[in-house]
Amino acid sequence: MAEFWAHSKNFQQRRHELGVHLRGTAGRARAFAEVFGAGALAFYLGLVHDVGKATRAWQVGLLRAEATNSRVLGVDGRGIDHKRAGTWLAARQAKLGVFAMVVWGHHGGLRDKQVLKDAVTQAERSNSAAMKEAVGNVVALVPEIEGVLPVVLPDWLTRDADGEAVELMVRMVFSAVVDADVIDTREHRTGQAPVEVQPLSSLVESFEANRSRYLAEQLRQWGSSPVDEVRARVYAQAVAAGSGAGEPGIYPFAAPTGAGKTIAAAGFGVYHARRRGLRRMIVAVPLTSITEQNAKVYRSLFGAENVLEHHSSVDVDGMADDRRRQHRLAVENWDAPVVVTTTVQLFESLFDCRPAAMRKLHRLAGAVIVLDEVQALPDAMLMPILTVLRHLVECFDTSVVLASATQPEYFALDIFRDVPAAPLITEPQQLFDELRRVRFEWRCRPKPSFAEIAEESADLRQVLLIVNTTRDAARLHRELSAVRGCGGPVLHLSTRMAGAHRRKVLKRINLRLRLGRAVAVVSTQLVEAGVDVDFPVVYRALAPAEALLQAAGRCNRHGVRSEGRVVVFEPADGDIRAAQLIYGSALDITRTQFGPGRELDQLDAMSRYYKTRYAVDGIENSTTAVRIRQLRREFNFTKVAELFTMIEERTVSVVVPYGDPAERRELLEELLAEGPVDPSVYRRLQPYTASLPRRLAARAVADGLTRVLVGDLYEWLGDYHRDRGIDYGTGDFIF
Repeated sequence: MAEFWAHSKNFQQRRHELGVHLRGTAGRARAFAEVFGAGALAFYLGLVHDVGKATRAWQVGLLRAEATNSRVLGVDGRGIDHKRAGTWLAARQAKLGVFAMVVWGHHGGLRDKQVLKDAVTQAERSNSAAMKEAVGNVVALVPEIEGVLPVVLPDWLTRDADGEAVELMVRMVFSAVVDADVIDTREHRTGQAPVEVQPLSSLVESFEANRSRYLAEQLRQWGSSPVDEVRARVYAQAVAAGSGAGEPGIYPFAAPTGAGKTIAAAGFGVYHARRRGLRRMIVAVPLTSITEQNAKVYRSLFGAENVLEHHSSVDVDGMADDRRRQHRLAVENWDAPVVVTTTVQLFESLFDCRPAAMRKLHRLAGAVIVLDEVQALPDAMLMPILTVLRHLVECFDTSVVLASATQPEYFALDIFRDVPAAPLITEPQQLFDELRRVRFEWRCRPKPSFAEIAEESADLRQVLLIVNTTRDAARLHRELSAVRGCGGPVLHLSTRMAGAHRRKVLKRINLRLRLGRAVAVVSTQLVEAGVDVDFPVVYRALAPAEALLQAAGRCNRHGVRSEGRVVVFEPADGDIRAAQLIYGSALDITRTQFGPGRELDQLDAMSRYYKTRYAVDGIENSTTAVRIRQLRREFNFTKVAELFTMIEERTVSVVVPYGDPAERRELLEELLAEGPVDPSVYRRLQPYTASLPRRLAARAVADGLTRVLVGDLYEWLGDYHRDRGIDYGTGDFIF
């Protein structure tokens, strides 16, 4: 054959030449991987990734697929392998070894080392004719693939490198090659090259101008606050730390709730980026609601065109066509100066094995990662997470900010003991003393009932009550609604409500607070990690110390009152068993270490609490942590992805009867129609979905209350309470 093609005809009726695609992919992969010193390695792997397409069988299959608008298949109706030849070429390079997995997995995903060995062995034994044909044909197009090439590797890889760091390098190179391959292919098909985005390092001046306007608008809306001067000092210290830090490192950011951490973290990020020439900042938060809140602030500070909000609820339908296309491309590979996402999205991508989930990983190199509300990272996955953060700092030129009002004691753990660290705030306890805006009251001995808590809070004009489970939230909401005596609504927040329902309630809460109107709110803990509400009185069911302090951050948040009240209570009729399952030993340690006269906002007390908790739980040598460490060193990517999960109990999405029934019905019809489903359908259904634990969803199916739509997406067939969402009366099915 005179010509070899990589892809079928595009919109201009032109096929993609194989040599052009290999060089295009290799060049882009090199540019992506240069950031972490692996440009030559990624270039070579990109150059050989599709060598297997240069066989007569594959080329004939391509032409047949082009004519029938189908997949590339052989005459026997089965797929034609095109990965093995490039994998074989990469595997025979003396230095590459396990990096040949990048080629083998560039479509199906990273597997494990044994799969790679089997693939290479089979290539050498039974497929030698196809190997010789493919390689011989491509040599004429790309002569440099022939022979053994001097692929230069980063120095640390050639020494006695940590096995988990090497495994992370495989992931990062894989990400660079996959992203380059997809971009090069898409450019052929659409004729549209990716839009060049500004680096974060160039945005300092516009950021400061926008920040001045943002603060002026906040002052106009809310008036001045005694906290403003403290926030200004926190911002100044963060900017000074960012401007002076010339090396990657871990930057603890301990500051009380309400001290302006969101804006200060942005200030650190943009000045640190200018100091070190960095392209982006990734901000990860534990909940979608906080993601939306922070993204709104960052759009004001950096400009909407420079901020990518990545989670399932993002609405792109209102965007212009070009903006919508750019947003979707950026979501796939995080090509934006500022990315606001969730910690689940960030870390599950880092431990995934699928190409689509991993395309964005190379963007973490040479970036600033801000982990907001870092105390919410799950203990069960803490060691794998801290290990990967350490290696990002030491091997990939990444800086990490750990932001929290309840700063965990990660540096007491062996994995972090000698990591370069520089706190953003020099005297954090002084800040906590200055911003002490609440008085704690303890109602744990004797334990009050929910009815008693409802009675004593019924006449409070503005009050927030936070409990540990959706069952308790529904129960307390009923009790308080029955006795509320001072007017104003009794509102409810939990994941049993549709996403749009929760957002509507939050807007209503903030409006009533801003106007000084009466309002009582019963919520699960989703309201406490970073959600910007400000009540004079907060009741919090007993929970781990960091949760109690986070709840206190919703009380007198802006310091406009002389003192707020936080009442910690242990409900006699609460779902104690569920709370113990959720929190484990942290609940017992909190009971032991805190109470009347043993306050929560002393940093040394919080440090003792975390150290005790880590020791009691044995998190450094937990079974899961040890197993993930072993599997990573064995390069078993599939098993790692199966074991690593940020959410202990998996939930499913349930479409509920909330919002526009006609639109919801139209979306469900589109979802259930025959043929492929547009992925945007799932996103457009998001406002109509609530969450249920998988086990309860299965029980609801058996009880005739739900039905399975597709995969893990269900439809709720029972009642939907106007305040509480999914709530099945007072019977057993309260959850």
